[in-house]
Amino acid sequence: MAGADGTEATGTTRAWAGKPQWRILVAGSNAALNFLLAWRAWKDDPNRPRMLHVVMIEPLPVSQAAMGAIARAHPELAPVAGELAAQWFGLMPGSHRLAFEQGHVLLTLHVNDLATVLRRERFTADCVMLDTVDPASVKAIARHCERGATFSAPTASDEAIAQLEQCGFVISAREKTATSLTGQFMPSWEPKKRPGSGSGTATASTCIVIGGGLAGSAVAASLARRGWSVCVMDAAAQPAFGASGAPVAMLAPHFSPDDSMLSRLSRAGVRMTLQQAREHLADGRDFSACGILELRDVGPHTFTEAQAPWSRPVTNGLWHEQAAWIKPAALVASWLAESGVQWRGICHAGRCVHDAASGAWIVLDSQGAELGRAELIVVAASVASGELASEDLPLQPVRGQISWGTQAASALPPYPVNGNGHLIPSVPLAGGAAWAWYCGSTFDRADASMDVRQEDHAANLDRLRQLLPGAASAIENEFINGTVQAWTGVRCASSNRRPLVGQLHPGMWVSTAMGSRGLTFCVLCAEILAARLHDEPLPIETRLADALTPLTPLTP
Repeated sequence: MAGADGTEATGTTRAWAGKPQWRILVAGSNAALNFLLAWRAWKDDPNRPRMLHVVMIEPLPVSQAAMGAIARAHPELAPVAGELAAQWFGLMPGSHRLAFEQGHVLLTLHVNDLATVLRRERFTADCVMLDTVDPASVKAIARHCERGATFSAPTASDEAIAQLEQCGFVISAREKTATSLTGQFMPSWEPKKRPGSGSGTATASTCIVIGGGLAGSAVAASLARRGWSVCVMDAAAQPAFGASGAPVAMLAPHFSPDDSMLSRLSRAGVRMTLQQAREHLADGRDFSACGILELRDVGPHTFTEAQAPWSRPVTNGLWHEQAAWIKPAALVASWLAESGVQWRGICHAGRCVHDAASGAWIVLDSQGAELGRAELIVVAASVASGELASEDLPLQPVRGQISWGTQAASALPPYPVNGNGHLIPSVPLAGGAAWAWYCGSTFDRADASMDVRQEDHAANLDRLRQLLPGAASAIENEFINGTVQAWTGVRCASSNRRPLVGQLHPGMWVSTAMGSRGLTFCVLCAEILAARLHDEPLPIETRLADALTPLTPLTP
């Protein structure tokens, strides 16, 4: 087990000094403790790396109660143990990304057996910590190790030690019979290409993000946390002017009895966006994690106990515990305020060209004048993304109109409701002196009109009558007398309604096509992009991330 100073948990803190990131693999009954020790050592070290990544593999993660036991046994870990326990919910089979320290400490938890994760996932470790060493897993562990990676375990059999040495680990002779086995991955041969999560380890430099909505600002913040100097360009004078300028939006996981790809992606995205909202926004003003009721037909037999923290059956529907309403523009503003991010409005980007001489990408306006240049370009410009990137991306506009009003209505529920349409009640307006309700939204494919349509108001009211007849009756007077107000926006969706994120050309990436789930997918896609760019552990299973890659066939 790691020492209380955390030096074993980090593979000695000297090893990570001056590095941009440090990646640790932990597994076994002490995995949570070793993560907490590594986190505490990172906090206490002035020479810590900018990013600490911990990949934890556990078939059955410890309970929240066990976090309390760890804190009692190690009082110095109580603060970080409490923070971990607060995010330790809904740990269904699969991958879960938990973020701490303003996104600089990232825990990727794989709820699965060690052999399966090592076989399926692509990540690289600078340090490996195990409770036991299974000789059958040693070769797979070695394939995930960076040259020089440290290794530790309380003990190991002679067979396991022999296998470690055969696979390139140099075991300290004095430790072989001690209570702690340590070693280092230093093979005498050149290992095959490591199964890293990206195209290589990028060095933080300059980046231009084209698009100042949810997708672009989330990318800018993720890269800035990793040391990039990011300039966000947008044709509008203000951020979040397009679809991300919706006055309020729902953030809720998708549920399906077979736990489809969309369900798994949405849970991952909701967890990550909600964590950012809690960190950056004012509760009750900019967002509220109040839960959301989804009215639909569903049987309780389709649920497992692990799903309860996410969704549980109630009369005539589902209660989504981990759900919220959020003002997207507030989230965008918080990300653009990150250190290292610069905003430039009224920049009408026309195309991007690569300068072979300098290796930089240049953003030109429609007249060919240079707007800026950088080592990295990220296109997050909604339906214009394909044109800017000179690629035929499967994108289409989807127009939406929201109806809203301020009439007080005691019949409105105290929480948001969705189904065929939605209602978000009691959202504070700017200044906090008034409250508004919002319902809708329409979903008009291949329509980019920004006009307000009375027939869309009528459609929104009709859906609300079917969803919540009492609420519709309470507010319909605003529709009848013409005082109801509207917000319209054009979202961007892909042909199969999944977001697109990945590299189009060396140095050019894209993050777009989030449709009506921009809040759900923006942080997830930004972290996938950053992970692939820097050879970090992915925030979700590799096969799910691969399904979002542009320019390749997307499997169902």
